[in-house]
Amino acid sequence: SSGINAECPLRPGMEQQARQQEMKNNMLSAILDQKARARLNTIAQVKPERAQKVEMMLINMYQRRQIQGQVGEAELVKILEEVSKTEPKASKVNFDRRRVDLDSDED
Repeated sequence: SSGINAECPLRPGMEQQARQQEMKNNMLSAILDQKARARLNTIAQVKPERAQKVEMMLINMYQRRQIQGQVGEAELVKILEEVSKTEPKASKVNFDRRRVDLDSDED
């Protein structure tokens, strides 16, 4: 018999993290309607940081009783717009390609 367990138990930290993730998902399912949840999942694939920020915002609002009923897609879009206003703009690198003949091949 080999020393490898057939079962691969999760480490305690991972197990707790999985439980927290499950609790968060359950809470978000209660807060968001299906379309809003789908939109947030799509955003999470492209911009995970933004999605996490919105998820935490929604959970905090829910816990402070600022949300009555389920949040629909239109309300989620408003929240996303607010979050994107607060985020710093991504720095853009512009290459200034000047047409200067410093390195000419004509010798």
